[in-house]
Amino acid sequence: MSEKPSLAVTIDGVQLPDEEARALWTKFSEHMDEHRGDMAGFAKLHGYVSVAPEARGGQAVLVVRTTKAPQVAALPKKKKRR
Repeated sequence: MSEKPSLAVTIDGVQLPDEEARALWTKFSEHMDEHRGDMAGFAKLHGYVSVAPEARGGQAVLVVRTTKAPQVAALPKKKKRR
């Protein structure tokens, strides 16, 4: 039984193969070392909408989005009671 790698990457919910995930994590880490906290800059540099690291079940997951989140319909405003 193989162990789950400590690093993973999802792009729009699809998990990358281990080697590709490790390579993207390396690029992300190098960028963060040079530009502390600049996740938006990394995303823009690589053509992504957003990039954010998360911890999921003991695994570090880099969550990448290439599209904006779907718009959520606003709830109708409540009328004020008189």
